[in-house]
Amino acid sequence: MSHVVKKRKLDKTRQDRLYFDSYTDVTIHEEMIADHVRTNTYRMAILRNSESIRGKVVLDVGAGTGVLSIFCVQAGAKKVYAVEACSIAEQAVKIVQLNNMEDKIEVIRGTVETVDLPEKVEVIVSEWMGYALLHESMLNSVLYARDKWLSPGGIILPSKAELYIAPISDPVVEDRLHFWYTVKDQYGVDMSCMSDFATTCIMNSDITVNSVTVEDVLSHPARFAELDLHSVTVEELRSVKGKFRCESFGSAAVNAFCVHFTVTFPCPDKPLVLSTSPFKPETHWKQAVLYLDAPVDVVQDTVVTGEVSMYPSEESGRHICIHVDYTIGEQKRQSKTFSIPDWSSEAQP
Repeated sequence: MSHVVKKRKLDKTRQDRLYFDSYTDVTIHEEMIADHVRTNTYRMAILRNSESIRGKVVLDVGAGTGVLSIFCVQAGAKKVYAVEACSIAEQAVKIVQLNNMEDKIEVIRGTVETVDLPEKVEVIVSEWMGYALLHESMLNSVLYARDKWLSPGGIILPSKAELYIAPISDPVVEDRLHFWYTVKDQYGVDMSCMSDFATTCIMNSDITVNSVTVEDVLSHPARFAELDLHSVTVEELRSVKGKFRCESFGSAAVNAFCVHFTVTFPCPDKPLVLSTSPFKPETHWKQAVLYLDAPVDVVQDTVVTGEVSMYPSEESGRHICIHVDYTIGEQKRQSKTFSIPDWSSEAQP
């Protein structure tokens, strides 16, 4: 008897448990600390804001190993509350002690929504971004902390996030689809009929997290959304959307869109930007690739327009869906909805 797995909505407690459990292993923390672009940009942004941090009380939301809290003490913070929900908090305590900062940094085990701080804070720092910015992100928690604990005139690091999209041509996909036409020459068996099946499997509705090379990007990325962390609301995060317009660099076949993000830190001299653009050094976030159902040929200056909408998945509020309405050149308007596969919701009966 066949068993059909039906996706169902996860209750919030289980969603949170699955999310926090993913941060209990060393691998994810190694990946984040080893991401030099990420870690060093945060370090430089915190140190450059030393005038705003010196002698102040700081809240680190989702502190993990506590590295950002330590940067804040190095920048002169009087006190840092490092709030961390998962068991990595135990390692953060050891790291803080090893760096002789236990008098300045208090590691608090719990979610920022449930902990009780003894005072308001003047600075909030958090590395909250997920894949495609909002997938499994902690932004809701940062906004909760802002509304409950940040003093008027306080600063948030980073203070702004922006989302971008660009059409791309992924040559690996083209090679994989063409592969089935080469089997006959190699083995004398015609398998070209597999091409349609391969297209369905490869150019599916999954958000694929991958590194996109500059050569495969077919236009300047277009910004479609901006979030000001001082003013954006949780309700507004339920639908982050915007229009975009791109012009093709040259002749190619568009087979996907690439989504990336930037976050900006206010600094006294000039803002510091952490970018996950394919035109910048690679980060562990890479880019979010959205495959079209079929490739579309473009030439120089072919216009690609559309609208992107990002919203929480029905199965899990921490998971993101991306809906794209798009028109490429003279083609009729198309639309497709993407999501990151969530095997955890299928793992239990």
